[in-house]
Amino acid sequence: MTNLTNRNTAGISADYHHDVASSLGDAFTAYLDEFHSYREPYDDELDAQLHEAYAKIKRVNKFANMNWKVPNFSPSAAGSSLRDLYEKTRKSKKDEARTPPHQRRWTAQGTALGDWLQRELLLAEKHYPKFTGKPATFRLARTTDGYPAFEDFIYRQHVVNYGGVDMALMGTSDGIMEYVTEDGEVLTVGLEIKSKQTTAARTKPYSLSAPEPKHIDQCTVYSIMYGLDYFVITYVNASKKSWAMTPEEYAENPDIRAFGVYITEEMRKEVLDRFAGVVKAVKNGTPPPVDLHNWTFNNHKQAIVDGLTDTEIAQITQTYEQTKKSRLPDYKKRPVIEAYEEIMKLRGGAL
Repeated sequence: MTNLTNRNTAGISADYHHDVASSLGDAFTAYLDEFHSYREPYDDELDAQLHEAYAKIKRVNKFANMNWKVPNFSPSAAGSSLRDLYEKTRKSKKDEARTPPHQRRWTAQGTALGDWLQRELLLAEKHYPKFTGKPATFRLARTTDGYPAFEDFIYRQHVVNYGGVDMALMGTSDGIMEYVTEDGEVLTVGLEIKSKQTTAARTKPYSLSAPEPKHIDQCTVYSIMYGLDYFVITYVNASKKSWAMTPEEYAENPDIRAFGVYITEEMRKEVLDRFAGVVKAVKNGTPPPVDLHNWTFNNHKQAIVDGLTDTEIAQITQTYEQTKKSRLPDYKKRPVIEAYEEIMKLRGGAL
């Protein structure tokens, strides 16, 4: 793979890095908006190359040489509940409940939006200069085999020893880009793509003023895996306010929002502390507390419920009762109440 690190900034202030990151988000949004203001280019040659590359890489067993003797954590697990990660690391049985059909379509369409943006970046590399008369300021990095740096082409396992714990970070990034600044400096920047699909308001400036913390945590894991300092977290909204919008209306209802993020050593340490803590908890047989606020996307709910102690049941019930009686707004109460009700159902109807 090409050199995917830009950690050569010793002595430069953190404020400088954060300013650079902030400018990255604005620059990426402007780049996409300008490219998408021209007609869509049809490029059979690019599509053929991309499909041929996928065909080759998909026939390779990417798990063949992985180290399965150490606990493996995916980047998306950075935002998972500690109890869920505990059960996963213990190799507890994963839940097998059928998915509601709309959720299955929702996740698949979110993946498709990511695939779409990756292809758009490849198109922009070729056609943006022709349309605008300017060089493409963002381009996807390439692997040593010439593949674009995203998805299966850069899937990897990164084994680390942290705090006396051997573990691995395994997965792949939505993209690794090279950004050419106005001064001609080339920065290597990670790309994380997230979808919004409910309403156009989800990407309004007042609704989405910063990237979600769990997405920053995910990028932090990628920063360790690929040696990156900067990321652009891009939210693509499948819902649009209207086909016809004035420039002012579009500014108030953008369907793409991008935020630059600078990953610090403290952030890396925090996420590694979480993962190492889970490994130590498994070794010691001391499960982390159940987090009712972070229950919905657990993948080992039945295993968690089956392992609850009497003390934990009492604590969960107390949290539920206190939350229900509190003056918190409904949107903050709802996750706790729904989590309690699901736990009760999984236990056979009562705690």
